[in-house]
Amino acid sequence: MAAASLRGRIVTLDIGGTRQRARICAARDGLPPLLVVQAGPGLALLNEVAKFQQRLHLEEEFSVTYWDQRGCGPAPLRDARSVSMQSQVDDVRAAIRWLANESGQRVTVLAVSLGATYALQAAAREASSTKALVAVSIDTDMAAGDAAAADFLRQAASRGDNPRIAKSIASLPPPPYLEPKHLQDRARLLTDLGGIENVKGFGELLRGALLSMVRTYGLLGTVSTLRNMSAIQAMLLPELATFDLFADWPRPAVPVHYIFGSGDALVSQSLVQRVADRLGRDDTLVVLPGARHMVHFDEPAAVRSIVVRAQRAILSGT
Repeated sequence: MAAASLRGRIVTLDIGGTRQRARICAARDGLPPLLVVQAGPGLALLNEVAKFQQRLHLEEEFSVTYWDQRGCGPAPLRDARSVSMQSQVDDVRAAIRWLANESGQRVTVLAVSLGATYALQAAAREASSTKALVAVSIDTDMAAGDAAAADFLRQAASRGDNPRIAKSIASLPPPPYLEPKHLQDRARLLTDLGGIENVKGFGELLRGALLSMVRTYGLLGTVSTLRNMSAIQAMLLPELATFDLFADWPRPAVPVHYIFGSGDALVSQSLVQRVADRLGRDDTLVVLPGARHMVHFDEPAAVRSIVVRAQRAILSGT
């Protein structure tokens, strides 16, 4: 694959009065479109393009659009402060329509965590522009997810393996988290305990993220990216605290392929079962042993296989 195709071209989208950037990468012309919707809240994606390419190699099969959602990356602070659950869903809908018009083809969507929550709702309204959705570690019932994470942390503290982490767990207030600091503190603990991604710990993940941001956005852009992440979280956390997707489960008229990790600290097996109970005729669900919340990074070959087969419409035998 040529280096230029890996870097791709940057486009700027005007969505809902905000300017959002996307990077389109492909090994060659004419490949079917794939839209990647990042996890969240407030996490940028363009700085993770290299990580996706090194692990999933999606550009060999797709023209991949990596997209910094509203307010993410070095966007103006006013864009970050305009974020709501509804604006995020509307923006995913707009991105799907734009990519379908740009490519002349229906779009396969790969969405992660909270991004999958938005994408499922968007796909239900954009079936004519969407071919399939692959939803990785979808967030559904936020209170139940908080409870799963709290139970994961309690069990870790009770083992007594690391007194420092046990002390940090004890000082963490109970959910729901309405302030970015508490959400970020929990994310650090969950990562250190191996509940988010198969890495050595939060420090390793943070160093990698900061380095990728500096390479992508520059030093000042990295400062803006971190500022915007906290601003978006401050806007969304009160709304997310009571969000329950099961209360009004979207049913897109396109196949949805759900992927979970058995070691995910945020998604209990009971939540996976509740999703399984809502599968449509052409939907599928798989739990990958040992994978954490970032299943696409822990088991990239398996996730890539599902995305490719979803685009070729052979998972359901059609």
